[in-house]
Formats: sequence, structure tokens, C-alpha cells
Amino acid sequence: MWHLLRQIARTGIVTEPAPEPAPQPTPAVADADTAAVQRIHQDLLHILGQALSIRQVDAGSCNGCELEIHALNNPYYNLEGLGIRFVASPRHADLLLVTGPVSRHMAEALRRTYDATPEPKLVVAVGDCGCTGGIFGESYASCGRVANVIPVDATVPGCPPSPLDLLRGILGAVRQRHHKPPAR
Repeated sequence: MWHLLRQIARTGIVTEPAPEPAPQPTPAVADADTAAVQRIHQDLLHILGQALSIRQVDAGSCNGCELEIHALNNPYYNLEGLGIRFVASPRHADLLLVTGPVSRHMAEALRRTYDATPEPKLVVAVGDCGCTGGIFGESYASCGRVANVIPVDATVPGCPPSPLDLLRGILGAVRQRHHKPPAR
């Protein structure tokens, strides 16, 4: 044991130094982001007059977009506290948030989910794969973009899009539907 302790004393510390702490965002930048989030939430509630229920559908994505969507539920964005919530059933949803290129195996499930969502329904395609098919495109295994399978009201490009871009895309879809004349 003494031999081991002498070797440790002779060798010394061989690990690398601890990394420097990351620079904190300036208060002005953090306040601007918070103000943008608050504006988006107020606009949504002003237009709808009630809570917005979202059903998220993964149609074959790599889960990068899902990570950003999950970030919407953290305390920074606080969707639940401001009347926007995710629901488990399309029958309770106002909006479908679809990620990924639609795989052939998910095409029918996506159509059924769309059909189960009550009118007036909105569909937002998320990420480059959902908007354009991304690097996968159309093939024997992929139908490509979401619009190839169901009608899309808005797209949120990015790989993956930031939570703030997701909020803007959701708000854009709600505004677009709000300003359309009702179907007769």
C-alpha cells in the first residue's frame, strides 16, 4: 500500500483542468426572449379566447424536433401556465404538430389521427423533414413531407427548429386560420 501512495505522490494530478464556465447571456438578451415568449402567448390566447390543445405526432423523425418540443414544457416557456397544452388523444386536440418525414408505415396512422381531430383543425409540419422530406425525401420507405399525406396549414423549418420558432409557427397557423373566412 505504501508503494501505491508513493507512486500517487510522485505522479501528482494528471487530469485536465476543469472547463471554464460558459458565459451567461446578458440580461437584455434574456429579457428580449422572455418578452417574445410572453407576446406569443398573449396573441394565442387573444385569438383563441381559450386554451390551445396540441397533439404531437412523430411520423418517422430522428427525435431532434421532439427534444425541442419537449423544451416547450419547461419552466422557461411555461406553456401549461399560459393555456397551451399537449394532449394524448387527437379527439381532444385543436392542432396537430407533426415531425419527421412520413414513413410508409406511419402514413395510414397519420391519416387516421388527422381524421379523428375535430374541426376546425390545424396542422403544423415541424423540421426540415416534415416541411420538405429533408435528407430522406420520397423513397420506398418514405412518403416524404407531411403535406404529401395530409393538408398542412403552416411549416416550421429548421433542423431542429428552436422552441421559440415552434411557438412562432404555432401562432402563425392560429392567426392564419383566424383570419380565413369560415367555410360555408
